Amino acid sequence: MEILSNKETGAYEKASKRVKELKEFYGNLASYCLVIPFLAVLNLMTSPGYFWFLWPMLGWGIGIAFHAVNVFGFGKSWEEKKIKELMDQERGKSKTL
Repeated sequence: MEILSNKETGAYEKASKRVKELKEFYGNLASYCLVIPFLAVLNLMTSPGYFWFLWPMLGWGIGIAFHAVNVFGFGKSWEEKKIKELMDQERGKSKTL
Protein backbone atom coordinates (compact mmCIF):
# COMPACT_ATOMS: atom_id res chain seq x y z
CA MET A 1 0.00 0.00 0.00
CA GLU A 2 1.29 3.42 -0.95
CA ILE A 3 1.65 6.03 1.76
CA LEU A 4 0.79 9.57 0.67
CA SER A 5 2.49 12.66 2.07
CA ASN A 6 0.41 15.39 3.68
CA LYS A 7 0.70 17.50 0.53
CA GLU A 8 -0.44 14.60 -1.67
CA THR A 9 -3.28 13.78 0.73
CA GLY A 10 -4.45 17.39 0.62
CA ALA A 11 -4.27 17.43 -3.18
CA TYR A 12 -6.19 14.14 -3.35
CA GLU A 13 -8.91 15.44 -1.03
CA LYS A 14 -9.20 18.65 -3.04
CA ALA A 15 -9.44 16.73 -6.32
CA SER A 16 -11.97 14.33 -4.80
CA LYS A 17 -14.13 17.25 -3.63
CA ARG A 18 -13.93 18.82 -7.10
CA VAL A 19 -15.01 15.58 -8.79
CA LYS A 20 -17.97 15.35 -6.39
CA GLU A 21 -19.02 18.93 -7.24
CA LEU A 22 -18.80 18.18 -10.97
CA LYS A 23 -20.82 14.99 -10.61
CA GLU A 24 -23.53 16.83 -8.68
CA PHE A 25 -23.72 19.59 -11.30
CA TYR A 26 -23.89 17.19 -14.26
CA GLY A 27 -26.47 15.07 -12.43
CA ASN A 28 -28.61 18.16 -11.89
CA LEU A 29 -28.21 19.17 -15.54
CA ALA A 30 -29.08 15.67 -16.79
CA SER A 31 -32.20 15.60 -14.61
CA TYR A 32 -33.24 18.99 -15.99
CA CYS A 33 -32.73 17.80 -19.57
CA LEU A 34 -34.93 14.75 -18.93
CA VAL A 35 -37.68 16.22 -16.75
CA ILE A 36 -38.39 19.50 -18.53
CA PRO A 37 -39.20 17.91 -21.92
CA PHE A 38 -41.44 15.42 -20.10
CA LEU A 39 -43.25 18.30 -18.40
CA ALA A 40 -43.58 20.12 -21.73
CA VAL A 41 -45.18 17.09 -23.38
CA LEU A 42 -47.44 16.55 -20.38
CA ASN A 43 -48.45 20.22 -20.48
CA LEU A 44 -49.20 20.16 -24.21
CA MET A 45 -51.26 16.98 -23.85
CA THR A 46 -53.33 18.11 -20.87
CA SER A 47 -53.70 21.89 -21.20
CA PRO A 48 -52.27 23.24 -24.47
CA GLY A 49 -53.80 26.68 -23.88
CA TYR A 50 -51.49 27.52 -20.96
CA PHE A 51 -47.76 26.77 -20.98
CA TRP A 52 -47.26 26.13 -17.26
CA PHE A 53 -44.14 24.04 -17.87
CA LEU A 54 -42.27 27.31 -18.49
CA TRP A 55 -42.40 28.13 -14.77
CA PRO A 56 -40.51 25.05 -13.56
CA MET A 57 -38.20 25.37 -16.57
CA LEU A 58 -37.38 28.96 -15.60
CA GLY A 59 -37.00 28.29 -11.87
CA TRP A 60 -34.89 25.18 -12.24
CA GLY A 61 -32.90 26.83 -15.04
CA ILE A 62 -31.98 29.73 -12.78
CA GLY A 63 -30.89 27.23 -10.13
CA ILE A 64 -28.71 25.40 -12.66
CA ALA A 65 -27.18 28.70 -13.79
CA PHE A 66 -26.22 29.57 -10.20
CA HIS A 67 -24.89 26.04 -9.68
CA ALA A 68 -22.77 26.38 -12.85
CA VAL A 69 -21.35 29.72 -11.71
CA ASN A 70 -20.48 28.18 -8.35
CA VAL A 71 -18.81 25.13 -9.89
CA PHE A 72 -17.11 26.67 -12.92
CA GLY A 73 -17.00 30.39 -12.40
CA PHE A 74 -16.70 33.04 -9.78
CA GLY A 75 -17.23 30.85 -6.72
CA LYS A 76 -14.23 28.58 -6.36
CA SER A 77 -11.44 30.58 -7.96
CA TRP A 78 -12.38 33.68 -5.98
CA GLU A 79 -12.59 31.67 -2.75
CA GLU A 80 -9.18 30.09 -3.26
CA LYS A 81 -7.54 33.43 -4.12
CA LYS A 82 -9.07 35.08 -1.05
CA ILE A 83 -7.96 32.24 1.23
CA LYS A 84 -4.42 32.48 -0.13
CA GLU A 85 -4.44 36.26 0.29
CA LEU A 86 -5.60 36.02 3.91
CA MET A 87 -3.06 33.30 4.70
CA ASP A 88 -0.27 35.44 3.23
CA GLN A 89 -1.41 38.38 5.36
CA GLU A 90 -1.34 36.21 8.50
CA ARG A 91 2.15 34.95 7.66
CA GLY A 92 3.30 38.55 7.24
CA LYS A 93 1.84 39.54 10.60
CA SER A 94 3.42 36.59 12.43
CA LYS A 95 6.87 37.39 10.93
CA THR A 96 6.73 40.98 12.19
CA LEU A 97 5.84 39.94 15.76
